[in-house]
Amino acid sequence: MMSINFGKGRDNRFFSTPKSLPLLDIKTLVNQNASVLIVAPHPDDETLGCGGAIALLRQLNLPVSIVVVSDGTKSHPNSLAYPPPALKKLREQESLAALAILGVAPEAVTFLGMPDGAVNLASASAKAIAFCQQYLQNTTPSIIFLPWRKDPHPDHRASWQLFAVATENLTNPPRLIEYPIWDWDIKQRQDFSESVTAWRLDISSVLKLKQQAIAQYRSQISDLISDDPAGFRLSAEMLQNFTQPWEIYLE
Repeated sequence: MMSINFGKGRDNRFFSTPKSLPLLDIKTLVNQNASVLIVAPHPDDETLGCGGAIALLRQLNLPVSIVVVSDGTKSHPNSLAYPPPALKKLREQESLAALAILGVAPEAVTFLGMPDGAVNLASASAKAIAFCQQYLQNTTPSIIFLPWRKDPHPDHRASWQLFAVATENLTNPPRLIEYPIWDWDIKQRQDFSESVTAWRLDISSVLKLKQQAIAQYRSQISDLISDDPAGFRLSAEMLQNFTQPWEIYLE
């Protein structure tokens, strides 16, 4: 597979010039027996980072499962209209609606419900770690899409670590493919000192589906929750990075 390798000591400037990366087809990544797991730190990361890949995999009739690690309830912590239980429910509903557009059935989606903003391996319960290990043993994915291990958001890094640890003792370790989210924000983007292979996946044929799926996350991209002015909202500039006819992946 063609790719570009960024050796240790290089910065991640390819986020500024993504079109310099090779553009690959989904059929170069998977075979007819592939099974795929997508790990999302928050409800929406799976669609933002991997929505095109999910749609392409489902069009090939390949099984795709989703695990959403946190409950997403810190996006609007001061809302009275959407206190944590209501916001948790809303964000789960948004994920299920988005994933349905991409071809994923509700029964293929698991919400771990860990505290938003406090996902870390040290505080994760033994039960959560054991669940991830058992989940992988039961589902035996051949490929796992994980958040980029050096993503600026600590929940993303911790989600990577949680599942990386869970794969350590598997008889047939899956291929791990990582996707960036907050490195697209130039204010948060960091250099890293790891050897990385980076490439783009061509999602042009399913871009409209991905855009429709992203639109389901009204709590994150609109004024749906209007009683928390300081609440989180994805900017138009940030969203543009996820509505290109390609997605970036790292290994």
